[in-house]
Amino acid sequence: MGEKEKKSIRGIKIKNINIYMMIISCILYLILIGATLYASGRYNTLISATGDYIACEKNASLVKEGSDYLTEQVRLYAVTMDTKYMNDYFEEAYTSKRRDVALEQMRLYDVNSEIEVYLKSALDYSNRLMTDEFYAMALISTANEVDRNLLPEDVKNMGLTEEDLQLTPEEMIEKAQEMVFGSEYQEMKEMIMDNISHFIDNIVDDTMRKQQKSASQLKITMTQQQILISVLFIENILMFILIILLVIKPLRIYIENIEDKEKLSVSGSYEFKYLALTYNNIYELNTANEEILNYRAEHDALTGIINRGAFDRLRQIMKTNMSPIALMIVDVDKFKLVNDQYGHETGDRVLKKVAKLLEEGFRATDYAARIGGDEFAVILTEVNEDMKTVIREKVDNINEILKNPENGLPRTSVSVGVAFSHCGFEDDLYKKADSALYVTKENGRCGCSFYEEPANNPL
Repeated sequence: MGEKEKKSIRGIKIKNINIYMMIISCILYLILIGATLYASGRYNTLISATGDYIACEKNASLVKEGSDYLTEQVRLYAVTMDTKYMNDYFEEAYTSKRRDVALEQMRLYDVNSEIEVYLKSALDYSNRLMTDEFYAMALISTANEVDRNLLPEDVKNMGLTEEDLQLTPEEMIEKAQEMVFGSEYQEMKEMIMDNISHFIDNIVDDTMRKQQKSASQLKITMTQQQILISVLFIENILMFILIILLVIKPLRIYIENIEDKEKLSVSGSYEFKYLALTYNNIYELNTANEEILNYRAEHDALTGIINRGAFDRLRQIMKTNMSPIALMIVDVDKFKLVNDQYGHETGDRVLKKVAKLLEEGFRATDYAARIGGDEFAVILTEVNEDMKTVIREKVDNINEILKNPENGLPRTSVSVGVAFSHCGFEDDLYKKADSALYVTKENGRCGCSFYEEPANNPL
């Protein structure tokens, strides 16, 4: 196929489709992976926010439990004077430290300064309250003359005022009880819990906002993932349709064309169109070569009319044809003398002339053949004995032309023998026509004789 034909091909290239689809798929898959990672991050944030919320609730409970426990122990000590409660107080304050641990945990949250103020205030009030609690325990311990070596360091180091040292033990105990049971203590404790509650409420609100934001972003990301998956699905469907239209359908058509021994239909992708045009060029070339070979196999190379092989095949075919036919055997008179006197080139020109006159002098449905060196045959279809005159006139016309040649050809003539058959090419038809030819030669050549049955003499 020439370059001009290649340039004229228009169509979608499968290679380009594959490249584009791969690029689009890779981009979509990368976006999908990114969306999945983002969704995973949002999910982790949501889980983390939920964990923060739970931790806030837990820490709030610990702060309240720890604070209530300290209050309970200091009050029990103030009432029972049993140092066990004082020891339990300091066990909670310095060993268990539920309140301090919870407060420190809440300080780890990423909070703004406005929220952190509540926590600082709560810690300040808590420290002031503990100082009052230490002082109350020091008053009770002094009133009960508890061994200082048994007192906790904070109580031992708590110095009483000169005024309080002048109080009687009963007055010291009464004052200590007032300090831990009085309205001022209760107000201070409520202020601590209020600040902690405000702090926790703000932390919880902030955590819930994070949860809502993460949930909203996660929902958006999941929607994006659904869209990307849908696009990938549509891309796969589109690719499947393109494969059917550009590959499978053309292949089915090509198979049908090949089975029907036809040229390929130019359809499908660029590659299939290119293949079809290339195949069609080869098909046309092979067809032309086959026609040439068939022509050469069936036609005489010199004269161009059918040869002896084709003539014999026609005889076999016409044996099954029941229609009437006639066979003419034609000899060029004294052809050897023409070759000897004028040369083989001139002899070839004479043969060509005779072949042309036989082919043109009879119908298109008749078959003129060269069956030997200077011997020809003509099969006349759909004829009977009533057409003897017409056949004779045609032969006479041919001889008239040959006896008055042009283009420097020598004078020649032909002798013809004709035999008829009522039912196709009978086995002895050739022999009968040859017998009639012999009669023509015996009677001076340059004429036409018809085969007669043995009871009659040939003309």
